[in-house]
Order: sequence, then C-alpha cells, then structure tokens
Amino acid sequence: MDLPKSDLRPTRRISLMRRFFDSEASGGMILMGVTVIALAVANSPLADIYFGVLKSYILGLSVLHWINDALMAVFFLLVGLEIKREMLDGQLSTWPRRILPGIAALGGMVVPALIYLIITSNEPQLRHGWAIPTATDIAFALGVLAILGPRVPKSLTIFLTALAILDDLGAIIIIALFYTSDLSLAMLGAAALCLLVLVAFNRFNVTALLPYLAVGAILWFFVLQSGIHATLAGVALALTIPLHAAPKKTRAEDSPLHRLEHAIQPSVAYAIIPIFGFANAGVPLSGLSFGYLMDPLPLGIALGLFIGKQVGVYAFSHAAIHLGFADVPAGATRLQCYGVALLCGIGFTMSLFIGALAFPGQENLMNATKVGVLMGSALSALAGYLVLSVAPREQPLKPSRPAACN
Repeated sequence: MDLPKSDLRPTRRISLMRRFFDSEASGGMILMGVTVIALAVANSPLADIYFGVLKSYILGLSVLHWINDALMAVFFLLVGLEIKREMLDGQLSTWPRRILPGIAALGGMVVPALIYLIITSNEPQLRHGWAIPTATDIAFALGVLAILGPRVPKSLTIFLTALAILDDLGAIIIIALFYTSDLSLAMLGAAALCLLVLVAFNRFNVTALLPYLAVGAILWFFVLQSGIHATLAGVALALTIPLHAAPKKTRAEDSPLHRLEHAIQPSVAYAIIPIFGFANAGVPLSGLSFGYLMDPLPLGIALGLFIGKQVGVYAFSHAAIHLGFADVPAGATRLQCYGVALLCGIGFTMSLFIGALAFPGQENLMNATKVGVLMGSALSALAGYLVLSVAPREQPLKPSRPAACN
C-alpha cells in the first residue's frame, strides 16, 4: 500500500480541511432537520405509507435493506478514505497526533459499553447491543460546533474530528468481529479474490477510478452474500485506492483517493446520510411513557451515550494529558474540553446502524433502540451546546508544562 510522502503534501491542505468541516457541519444540520421530519411522519396519518414503503421489496431486498446495506456502503467507503488519508498524510499521520484522540476514543467506547452491560445485565437477550452507545456521529457533532461558531477553538474541532475518525475505525472493527453470522466460505473466497485484484491495481499504479469502482461493486455483492455486513466492502475498497498521484504529477489533489473522496463527499453528506436518517429515525411515540424510557434497553443506550461517552472521553484524555502522554489542544479550556466530550455522546447514525445489526427483524427492540439513541444523542447535543456556549473563550495555556485543560 501507499506510504506517506512529505514532498507531496498539498499547498491547499487547509482549504481541504475547511471544506471537510463545512460539508460535515452543514450535513449534520440537515440531518437534524431530517430526524425531526422522520419523527413527525412516523407519528402522523402518513405513518402507514412511511413504514410500508420501507418494508416493500425491490430485487429481493427491502427498501430499508437497500438503504442500510447499499447506500451506507458508500458512506463507509468515504469513512475508509478519510481514515486512510488522515492516518497516512493528515491529522493522524504521526503517533503524537494519534495519542490524545486515540486514548479519548478508547475511553469513549469502553465506558459506554460497560454502562450498557451493567444496566441490561438482567436481560441476556439485550447483551448483543453493547456496541450501540459506543459510536459518535461526527456530522451531528460538527453541526453543533458550527452553530457555536468561533466560540470553540479550531484545535478542538480538529480533535473531535480525529476522535470521531478513530471511533469510526473502532466501529468498523466491532462490526467485522461481532456482527457477522452464517459465513459462506465460497462467497468469502470470491470476495477475497476481488480484494486481491484491487490490491494488484494499487501495486501496479492504476490511477483510473473506474476499474476500482467496477471491482468494488462486485466485491460488495460477494460480501453481501458472505455473512459479513456488506458495508465493510466499502471500507475494503477504500483501503486499496492510491493515496498519492502518479510520479509525474505534483499535486496530491490529483490522486485517486482525493478525487474519489471529493466526488462522493457531497452525496454522502447531503443525500445518503439524510436518507438513512429519515429511514431509520422514524419511531412511533404513541404510548411512550416514563416507565418505557426506564426499560433496560433505551435506558442503557441513553445513559451509555450521555454519561458513558462524556466520562470515557474526558477522563481518558485528561489522564493522558496529566501523565504527559499527550499535549492539550491549543487554546482550549477545561470547560471547553468537557463540552466537546459531551458532544461525543451524539451517536445517531452509527448507533442506529449498529442497532439494526444487533436486533435484526425485532421491531420492538429496534424501536426501543431508536428511542434510546435519540434520547441520549439529544441530551448530549443540548448539554454540549450549553456548556460550550458559556465556556470561557480564551485562557492561554502555560507552555512550560503539559497540564490538563485549564
């Protein structure tokens, strides 16, 4: 695979990152609106049409299945491209840059999972959902930061983005290891052959995107039939796309990875994720009571996101800084660090996605999952916004020692 090349760093890197933040943030705000619309439709006279369309079948798969397995494969393709770019030639290209968001992401996965397992300990059938509250929705979180504007230092925006990227990497690993069933060795073998072809394209410096996308589509079909979730085909395809341009070219923006990332990013932010949100956020709220919210499943997810994420992210990052393993984000205060940790509890997209894998075909459990995800994400978004809106904006950190956020 490709190795980072310092001489190919683009002169427009800042512009690229700004475009990334802008698209993710605006996409997050669209996602907020779509979520409200989905809830309204699911609790209106249009509910029967809404759920009926999602359950209708096209070419052997339901509409919801097409959205969650096909459209979301493109989302995971973008996630894979971002992970590869940031790991090899971006904000996560060196170990010092990876340490703080990596430790924070680890805490933000371990603590929520433990809280969920403790709350659902008397319900063995619910244990499979332990990974639901471990995810962070970067689009939603950056949407909240966009509303706050300059009140939040750019260093914390970069920290949150890096953390969410590593969080996505953890979610991909979890899906691959824990949410597979009835594996087909024949289909896995066919998928492996497709992957070898993609690796060969990379090794022989094939820079045209069409061959990668054509084989990637075949790879998606075989992975769909293999028992591994089909969206992982998008990640596998992303890892084979060349990061750097051909030797004769000087601009990194001309590389296949950058071209593909820029091509699909608007579609993912403004179409695929909103469609996913609209299809998955709709849940009937009739009969919803305080007692229902206190049931183990919605309560475990909500507290895992709202309490587990903020405790895990803040405590682990604070410990890393205090022990001298990492530096504090530049210009950030203690309260701002805590506010960003709160925003990490916005799980939404990936949490709903993992919930669908944890409880397939179990409508009651899936509705409870949606309620828990929406409740935990809403509390995290509101609390994070309030904390960051009142947090002091400028308290310069003393450069003499790597202390925790002031």
